[in-house]
Amino acid sequence: MTCISLLTAGESHGPALVAIVEGLPAGVPVSEEDVNRDLARRQVGYGRGGRMSIERDTVVVVGGVRHGVTLGSPVCLQVSNRDWENWREEMSPSPAAPGFESRRRVDVPRPGHADLAGAGRFGHDDMRNVLERSSARETAARVAGGAVCKALLAALNIRVRSYVVAIGGVEGPSCDSFAPDIWGLIEASDVRCADIDAADRMREAIDAARADRDTVGGLVAVEAEGLPPGLGSCATWDSRLDARLAAAMMSIQAIKSVEVGLGREAASARGSDVHDPILPGDGRWWRAVRPSNRAGGIEGGMSNGERVALRLGMKPIPTLTSPLPSVDLRTGAPVDAHSERSDVCAVPAACIVAEAMMALVLADALVEKLGSGCLTDMQAAYQAYRERLRRTIG
Repeated sequence: MTCISLLTAGESHGPALVAIVEGLPAGVPVSEEDVNRDLARRQVGYGRGGRMSIERDTVVVVGGVRHGVTLGSPVCLQVSNRDWENWREEMSPSPAAPGFESRRRVDVPRPGHADLAGAGRFGHDDMRNVLERSSARETAARVAGGAVCKALLAALNIRVRSYVVAIGGVEGPSCDSFAPDIWGLIEASDVRCADIDAADRMREAIDAARADRDTVGGLVAVEAEGLPPGLGSCATWDSRLDARLAAAMMSIQAIKSVEVGLGREAASARGSDVHDPILPGDGRWWRAVRPSNRAGGIEGGMSNGERVALRLGMKPIPTLTSPLPSVDLRTGAPVDAHSERSDVCAVPAACIVAEAMMALVLADALVEKLGSGCLTDMQAAYQAYRERLRRTIG
């Protein structure tokens, strides 16, 4: 059963995007400044396209927050689309004027997009109706909603971070800790990579793709530190934390794979090289410690108190300035695919969206475990849970 849910609405070139977060406890500190910070982080990154020069995303809190704290009612967030001014007639929710003919009708589906399948699913003869909603522009609303979920996590000393592992086949180092100096370098990097040499080669890969009128994908790491053990469950298939996280990550546009901990590396290794020993010691949660975290912080569908670590594979953006072959659905004639304004690389931006989705799932799991009435009750339940864990071993 979902305790915290996120619903988004709005089209890429419509008036605005809206996010509604339901299930947050009362008393969580929320500021528009914090939400806007994450919205800005989503918009930067080497390889972004022309849309980012138009949009400067900012949020308006429409409901669910008073005097800087949540009320326990649904939180409604709105992010306006500045490009709406250029699309008023095309995307108007009002009936079209007599004689109106769309200048931005889409009859040629783009390979790799939702266009063709969506036209069949919804019965649209103009695929503009599909791509407007399936566009990654929708993730601005997710980032806004995720920022509110991060506020709940922060109140329990849990933080979510991300970085780029690889772009276009160029791989950087893995980060094994949340050292402030490392994360400062990551946040300052336009490819979210702390290694200067690797970052330079990533930019070169992006430049080469741009010169070829092509795109590149990559690998994203998203992690949570401070998460208590026991979130999620082994009791039912749909309550497993890794399953919930994987579903959330796969919902992000262009994400094609999700790995937890060692991920696919575990498939070719022996068990003794995969599983993390449990040793006596004064750990954070109980009197036991782990010398490694190959499981990525999740065992048996539940958090185990270690850092939760995921890797996501992002495909190259399918909107190409040198389009692939397609078919005009009106005539059946072979033509080049329809082309929209696009990025060459959006891997750094995908990091921020992944943070938002991880924050949503973890906030949901925490409310499921600790209750949802108000933040002070959650904090008290959290402290009692920690004290019980300390008595579990030893």
